[in-house]
Amino acid sequence: MSEHDDPQVAAAHEHKRFRGEHPIVVEGLVNRFGDFTVHENLDLKVERGEILGVVGGSGTGKSVLMRSIIGLQIPAEGSVEVFGKSMTEAEPDEVLGVRSRWGVLFQGGALFSTLTVGENVQVPLKQFYPEIDAGLLDEIARYKVLLSGLPEDAVSKYPSELSGGMRKRAGLARALALDPELLFLDEPTAGLDPIGAAKFDTLTRELKETLGLTVFLITHDLDTLYEICDRVAVLADKQVIAVGTIPELLETDHPWIDEYFNGPRGRAAQQSRERGKALDKSAEGEA
Repeated sequence: MSEHDDPQVAAAHEHKRFRGEHPIVVEGLVNRFGDFTVHENLDLKVERGEILGVVGGSGTGKSVLMRSIIGLQIPAEGSVEVFGKSMTEAEPDEVLGVRSRWGVLFQGGALFSTLTVGENVQVPLKQFYPEIDAGLLDEIARYKVLLSGLPEDAVSKYPSELSGGMRKRAGLARALALDPELLFLDEPTAGLDPIGAAKFDTLTRELKETLGLTVFLITHDLDTLYEICDRVAVLADKQVIAVGTIPELLETDHPWIDEYFNGPRGRAAQQSRERGKALDKSAEGEA
């Protein structure tokens, strides 16, 4: 048995951030807007160290669920715990401590247009660590920009000077500013061309592995689901109707899941993934 096959060795090498309790536990969540109910008794547990893809049709409340978890949406009923702390009942100081352990990339990046990329990255740093001097702030911002895959000169650029893909990466750099354990990504590849989307997927997986991240990823991108997600949570009928690997989901008999994964785009994504695996095996054989 090689060291790669030894479970004890593998556990020893596992990033410490992958160990421990469920970082997110949602139970009995109810979200209403007037007479319209978005979620009804929704339950979800996120595993440590996984990339969880969250999918669902329009109006199923994927972004509302994320906003409920990070405290921007107050649910009508139910509980939300992050790192073992209640987001609905904890004292403000406790919630603030939890928020310093996550990063969020909103749709479109949500950058401050009047600040440079570097200044955008410094915003959460100044909020949580006001004692850090300007020189160190600049250095941290530079490092996070490089970590997100942007060139160094992007630090001094304004969002209006960046392409859509670069703005996404700048938003990612800001989300990584506090060295988070938990990363929320809301449609990170939306609007990107296939090459740009694939590069963002690769970056997300590499960051997860090297930084020990748990990733909550809202997406419609089937290639992303097949390529980097460990499990997928499906929102329908006001609840999370299924959570599992794609093969496990394909065994369910829910009509939306069947149409989503077995439709033309789903089959194309699956075939693309299978071709990629075949090429990887071929390359390994030639090495």
